[in-house]
Amino acid sequence: MQTHVTAYDSTLRDGAQAQGVSFTVEDKLKIVVQLDALGIGYIEAGNPGSNPKDLEFFKRVSALNLKHAKIIAFGSTRRIGIKAADDNNLRSLLSASTQAVAIFGKSWDYQVTDILRTTLQENLAMIGDTIAYLKALGKEVVFDAEHFFDGYKANAEYALATLQAAADAGADSLVLCDTNGGTFPNEVFEITQKVVAQFSKVQVGIHCHNDCEMAVANSVAAVQAGATQVQGTINGIGERCGNANLCSIIPNLQLKLGFNCIPPENISTLTHVARFVNEVANMPFNDKAPYVGNDAFSHKGGMHIDAVNKNPISYEHINPEIVGNSRHILVSEVAGRGALLSKLREIDATLDKDSPDTQRILAHIKALEHDGYQFESAEASVQLLVLRELDKLRPSFEFKEYQVNIHEPAVNGVNSSASIKLLVNGQVETTTAEGDGPVNALDKAMRRALERFYPAIKTVRLTDYKVRVLNSDQATAAKVRVLIESADHNESWTTTGVSTDVVDASWRALIDAIEYKLMRDFV
Repeated sequence: MQTHVTAYDSTLRDGAQAQGVSFTVEDKLKIVVQLDALGIGYIEAGNPGSNPKDLEFFKRVSALNLKHAKIIAFGSTRRIGIKAADDNNLRSLLSASTQAVAIFGKSWDYQVTDILRTTLQENLAMIGDTIAYLKALGKEVVFDAEHFFDGYKANAEYALATLQAAADAGADSLVLCDTNGGTFPNEVFEITQKVVAQFSKVQVGIHCHNDCEMAVANSVAAVQAGATQVQGTINGIGERCGNANLCSIIPNLQLKLGFNCIPPENISTLTHVARFVNEVANMPFNDKAPYVGNDAFSHKGGMHIDAVNKNPISYEHINPEIVGNSRHILVSEVAGRGALLSKLREIDATLDKDSPDTQRILAHIKALEHDGYQFESAEASVQLLVLRELDKLRPSFEFKEYQVNIHEPAVNGVNSSASIKLLVNGQVETTTAEGDGPVNALDKAMRRALERFYPAIKTVRLTDYKVRVLNSDQATAAKVRVLIESADHNESWTTTGVSTDVVDASWRALIDAIEYKLMRDFV
């Protein structure tokens, strides 16, 4: 049985078609470096015939010293009624100067007659002519059989004929595309198995979309049926509901089924790559993502936590460190003393579940959660709370007071000013700042006061800000909970604050965010 499966990434082409995603050339180059380091075999990086940005990318990517990946330029079969050598899009494709290219062509008779509006025979000629032309120029050619599964179910003979035309012309790979994302795993398995049997001398690949949330399952089914190339994107980003998620496919195949997709030693970087791509794409990360999500190995229920502390296999299907993730024990009102104890022991290994300190801190946390706090997503605030309760936190500064003024209309994006008074190393620091909103002004004023003493604060940036109204029946007097995610060059952390005043709740979360950074730096 073939155990090697080539991982083929289309984040920079198919993924870039997702709503809200727009990669710069620099973005694409950074992602290429990460994908190559992960061990991806092919990186489909764009269509040089579609825009000048992709042309610039292909010129610059050739200077990278890639260890694992081949860069692929993507394009379509020649246009109707012309020679491949005369097709402007194919000329653009060749201008990318990549060793390998991907060509898509229609394999559903309906798409040929009603969308392309040409004959079935001309479509076969378009496929064959294009691939033969590229092969004559020394290119490795991946043929994407667009709408293959819909085409096979409508007219199996013709769908297979498109593959035959590509194979006869010298295609190196035949990729079966579930373009509409509507096929089920049992269908993918059965059809792929037949294709693999018929085209035993050509590599067969799979390319799935997620419109029925089966892209990962369909991709795995195709590999089990004999496909040896699997296409997808990092985190499943892509048009409509997205593409098959390589961050799930790779560990499913490699850790569960014994296939070799990337070098085994590289799989521990998977979580890093997943988060890096979403950061570059400026997209919120899916905390619930299998394997790489922040919640993938998080435990909140008391019984679960107790079991995981005894043996992680009780509620974890793999060791999270294998994919570069980590276990999170969430502290909440339902977590019980076991969850808290694991946090306490990170700070004081002598504490046990029956100690007065443990019981006091648990009671305090439950009281705060009753008051509206939520600590399961704010582990930095939990750690600070525990350190304060155990009298083990040396405050980096002491808050005295703040004032905020809001003035409308805004002038040059500034509508607020803030003044704060802090005690730092025995010195009273009073600073003011203007900002785009009161929270921004407070943040700037606090940084201005502290950066002289703690220059490392300059590396901290706010990466997410959430506000939740807790008791909406109180209208504008309702309590709000604020969650602030911050990051520096090494890590990210989340803090929380609760108040009937959104500015005050934000201020509490901001103070914890800076205090956590300074505590980590000076521990």
